[in-house]
Amino acid sequence: MLITGKLNPETSVEVIPEESLMLCEVIEHPQKLPFYIEAFYNMDIKEVDAFRFALMRIQIDSDLRMNEDIQKHQHRRYVARTIEKLLFSDILLEQVQGVVLEGE
Repeated sequence: MLITGKLNPETSVEVIPEESLMLCEVIEHPQKLPFYIEAFYNMDIKEVDAFRFALMRIQIDSDLRMNEDIQKHQHRRYVARTIEKLLFSDILLEQVQGVVLEGE
């Protein structure tokens, strides 16, 4: 649900894009990220905006659940931020937070 952004995601793995399945793998097993860096970097992402929003949802979810298991959620957040920085050269949530702080 977190990756797709849908409360009732498709149950068939075939309809979930390859990049989302890879993201699921590294979110569940952050220690695998170094081995997936090239795959993410060279991947032709079909729905770029949807993928970036998935990365943002992971970061938000990890921040909200940090006190449940600090190490697990720090790793998940790190993975999402690293992939976003690799693919998009910046982290969108940092830009949004900067705009909010400037507007106060």
